Amino acid sequence: MLLFGIVFITLGSIAPDLKVKLNLNEIESGTLFSILPFGVLVGSLLFGPVVDRFGYRILLATSCIFIFAGFEGIAFLSSKEFIKIWIFLISFGGGAINGATNALVSDISDRNKSANLSLLGVFYGIGALGTPLILGLLRSRFSFEKIFMAVGVLTFLVAILFILLTFPSPKNKEGFPLKQSITLMKDNILWLIAFFLFFQSGFEGIINNWTTLFLTDHMAVEQSNALYGLSLFVAGMMVMRLLLGSFFRSVSTEKIMTVSFILIITGLIILKTSTSFFPAVAGLILLGTGLGGGFPIMLGLVGARFSKLSGTAFSFALVIALLGNTLINYGMGIIAQNFGIQHLTSVAIIEVVIMIVIFLIIIIKIKKNNNRIKTN
Repeated sequence: MLLFGIVFITLGSIAPDLKVKLNLNEIESGTLFSILPFGVLVGSLLFGPVVDRFGYRILLATSCIFIFAGFEGIAFLSSKEFIKIWIFLISFGGGAINGATNALVSDISDRNKSANLSLLGVFYGIGALGTPLILGLLRSRFSFEKIFMAVGVLTFLVAILFILLTFPSPKNKEGFPLKQSITLMKDNILWLIAFFLFFQSGFEGIINNWTTLFLTDHMAVEQSNALYGLSLFVAGMMVMRLLLGSFFRSVSTEKIMTVSFILIITGLIILKTSTSFFPAVAGLILLGTGLGGGFPIMLGLVGARFSKLSGTAFSFALVIALLGNTLINYGMGIIAQNFGIQHLTSVAIIEVVIMIVIFLIIIIKIKKNNNRIKTN
């Protein structure tokens, strides 16, 4: 997950360099980086059935090799003929690694799945937050091609590590259990969790992608300060996940999510009513802290409920989440263009209300199922 954070921040950071080197126009640049979410989506879709059938070693090692090939391809390219292939390989490998590492941690956790998944999420944050700082220090001494070569070599070394490690055995050595998978897809709790993550991912996406514009255009904040505020939002998520993985390991899901929703609502109220930078930053920190528990807690529920087909179940939930990120961000773009960026907080408020309703239904259904099992 640390590698996943490094990969995606690094790729986005060299977009201006690629534009200059390959003489890309705006349409070509936009098309190029629209491949990123598509590749992640494909990787998220395929990893689950693969790990359930063949285990984690092949999937994780192969994904790292794909990323290695993509980074080295970009480092040595001299024309734009193959750039789309290299970016797809990187994003596909990253999407598969993201899903597989979450499913793997769930599988090796007999207890406290959500807490362990929270710790895993911290490492993505370290990679994502630390990479810009490291890149800033290195850019004065090394070209982006050399930096990409180095990141590629790092992923190759991780591939070797995966080959050497011992992993849990494949769950379905005889073949992919189609009948069980169809039953899994009919499970209404899985659908509810998936659509909770649909809105959770969309919420995180609009804050990540639109906050800087919200602060600069709506509140006249300098861009450097706006980026600082966004970094603190991510830091808030990391802190919450670190707490969930350590001090709050034994706290119930209901209590954690109740506190999380209170933090989110408070953060949104502060952000919506703020007229200056510092109150807005406080709102963003609260938002990040509140949103930090969503993914690990929901994926923990998925892992506990579908342990025999955890990879496929994780794959399904993450694909729905990625679709939510894409569609809600697209919708936010339409709203911002036609009605103004100030409606960012209004969209977020609608999302959190929907998330609360879905979460309450999930808890009610899980309790009913548990009572039915006890009765039987």
